[in-house]
Amino acid sequence: MLFNYKAVTKSGDESSGDIEAQSKDAAINALQRSGLIVVSVTPAGKKNFLNLNFSLDFLNRIKQKDLAVLSRQIATLLGAHVPALKTFRFVANETENPIVQKVFTAIADDVQNGIPISDALAKHPDIFSDFYVNMVRGGEESGGLSETFVALAEQLERSAELMGKAKGALVYPIFVMSVFVIVMVLLLTLVVPRLADIITQSGQAVPIYTTAVIGLSSLMVHYGLFMLMAAIALGLLAWRFLRGAEFVHQAKLWIPVVGKLYRMLYLMRIADNMNVMLENGITMVRSLEITARVVDDSTYREILNNALVAVKGGAPLSLALEGKKEIPNMMVQMIKVGEETGELGSILQKVAVLYQHEVNEAIAGIISLIEPAMIVALGLGVGVVFASVLIPVYQIAGNV
Repeated sequence: MLFNYKAVTKSGDESSGDIEAQSKDAAINALQRSGLIVVSVTPAGKKNFLNLNFSLDFLNRIKQKDLAVLSRQIATLLGAHVPALKTFRFVANETENPIVQKVFTAIADDVQNGIPISDALAKHPDIFSDFYVNMVRGGEESGGLSETFVALAEQLERSAELMGKAKGALVYPIFVMSVFVIVMVLLLTLVVPRLADIITQSGQAVPIYTTAVIGLSSLMVHYGLFMLMAAIALGLLAWRFLRGAEFVHQAKLWIPVVGKLYRMLYLMRIADNMNVMLENGITMVRSLEITARVVDDSTYREILNNALVAVKGGAPLSLALEGKKEIPNMMVQMIKVGEETGELGSILQKVAVLYQHEVNEAIAGIISLIEPAMIVALGLGVGVVFASVLIPVYQIAGNV
C-alpha cells in the first residue's frame, strides 16, 4: 500500500514523498528507522484536513479538532528540537488551508522578530483562547513547550469529542422537528383550504376549534411569507439580545433535566482547564483567573472570581468553593484531598473524567426522553388538524 508522508530531518529540513508499506504503522516505523521525524502519513490519493482547499472562508476556519492536530504537530517538532521558527514555518508551508497558512505565517514572522510565541498567538484571539495563550506562556517560562502543546492537544480533543457527541445527539430530534414543521405547513396550506371550502359552503355551524384551524390556515396561505420573515427577524433579535443575558444563564442551570447537563458540563470544563494548567506549572491564582474567563457562564464566572479573591487572601481553594450550591460537595471534598496530598492537578483530572462520563450519560438520557416526546407531539399535532376539519366533513356527509 502506498502512503504519502511529510517529515522533518534531525537538522530541521523538510522532507516529503511516498513510501510503500503494509500499514500506516509500518510506514511510520520505516520512516523513523531512516532518521526522519514523522509529521503526517496518509494513504496515497487521500488527504487529511490540512490539505483540503475550500474556496469559502467560513469553511477554512480553524476548528477545535483541527487546532488539536496542529498542536500535536507543533509538539512533535518542538520535541525533536526543531527551532520554534522552523516549526511554525513548516506548519504554514505544509497546508493549503488559507486561514491556517495566513495565521501561522504571521506567527512565524512575529517569532522571527523576537516576539514570544505566547504574545504572537495572543494576536489571534478568534483562534487561540486566553486558556491556550496562557498555557503556552507557562510552557515558555518552564521550558516545557513541547509538553504544553501535547497537553493542549489532548484538552482540545476531549472538548471536540464532547461537542461532537452533543451535536450528533441532536441530529434525530432536529430531523423530527423539521418533519413536523414541514407536515404542518403542507396540511395548513394545501389540505385544510380545500376542506375549509366544503365546510363553509355547507352552511352548518362550525366548532370553535375548526374555526381556529381554518383561520390559521388562511393566515398561512395569504401571509405565509411575511410570517416566515417575521419569525426569522424575531428569532435573530431574540438571539442577539438574550444571548449572554444574566437571567438566561440563571434559567438554563435550573431547567429540569437540561439544567443538570449544563451544571455538569461547566464543572467538567472548570476541572479540566485547571488540571491542565496546574499540571503545566501555572499558579493557582493565574489558573483561576483564566478559567473564570473561559468558563462561558456568568454564574460560575462569579463563583470563580470570588474564589480567586479568597485564594489571593490565603484561603485554600476547597474552602473558597465550600457552601456554593452550584459546586457539589463531592467536588469540594476531592479538591480538599488534592490540596492535602499535594496532588490537586491529578485529582482535578479525575473530577473532569467523572463529569465527562456523567455528561455523556445525561446527553443519552435527554435524547431518550426527547425522541418519544417529539414523536407523540408530531402525531398529536397532525391528528388535531385532521380531526378539526374531518369531523365537520363527516357531519356534513351524514346529513346528506
